[in-house]
Amino acid sequence: MAVINFGSINVDHVYQVDHFVQPGETLASTHYQCLLGGKGANQSIALAKAGADVRHVGRINESDANFKQIMIKHNINCKFVACTESPSGHAIIQVTPSGENAIVLFGGANHEITSKEVMAALDDVKSSDWVLTQNETSAIDEVLKQAKEKGLKVAFNPAPMTESVKQLPFECIDLLIVNEVEAQEISGHSDLDSMAQYFSANWPKSEIIITLGKAGVCMLKNDRRIEVDAFVVDAVDTTAAGDTFIGFFLSAYSQHTDAKTALTRACAASALAVTQVGAAQSIPDEEQVNRFLAKHNC
Repeated sequence: MAVINFGSINVDHVYQVDHFVQPGETLASTHYQCLLGGKGANQSIALAKAGADVRHVGRINESDANFKQIMIKHNINCKFVACTESPSGHAIIQVTPSGENAIVLFGGANHEITSKEVMAALDDVKSSDWVLTQNETSAIDEVLKQAKEKGLKVAFNPAPMTESVKQLPFECIDLLIVNEVEAQEISGHSDLDSMAQYFSANWPKSEIIITLGKAGVCMLKNDRRIEVDAFVVDAVDTTAAGDTFIGFFLSAYSQHTDAKTALTRACAASALAVTQVGAAQSIPDEEQVNRFLAKHNC
């Protein structure tokens, strides 16, 4: 079983700051790093670290090919990661001492994925494979449609949330993974009960995961609500917390782990990620997650 991830690859410029810069303000940072990022790359790394067979589909500028090599070193199949002359996607990330972040994103080469590339990447798949995608690349509608035509399970993380998401073929999505804000924008409701009612009525064939930050996570599955509490840790940087959660959950769930166990494992991985600075660099491996769960008697 493999996970084919049609995902962004970004170059993250990370600045440690005392507070988020205000309009008209020039603010000196206390530290700077240039790192591999992008929701797609982060989720592929999390999947690989969680033990999944992951194949990444994406684009990056040829001068940034070293970031592709980083992904390969993480045991990610990058056969369908193309190098291009267009600028790589990148992000300007501010991180405060409390671990909160503010991000300015440029899509770049991530928006050059074509329908033909989607078709090529899905040419040699098995019915047991999963497809994963986010909202940082082009051709998302083609990914969803072609994956379902192949009979594959499809997981979608609509981040960052935009109006275009509402025009996608939702009937192709088997697993929707959203945070509270994204769930509110899709459903039009702000409380969890109303969100659950909306998804039950409007997404009857999909399973829904709503991450709730410090309040944990809720999964809507077959008219049931499965809830798991978050682990309490000292957060340093929340940048890749959601991506870590998705990678570890999907790795376990796609291997037929029961939902609550997979959710607990994903929460543990996410908790470990926020205790480290950076995006991909903060994602733990399987052994670290196992030790963390054992320590918490899970």
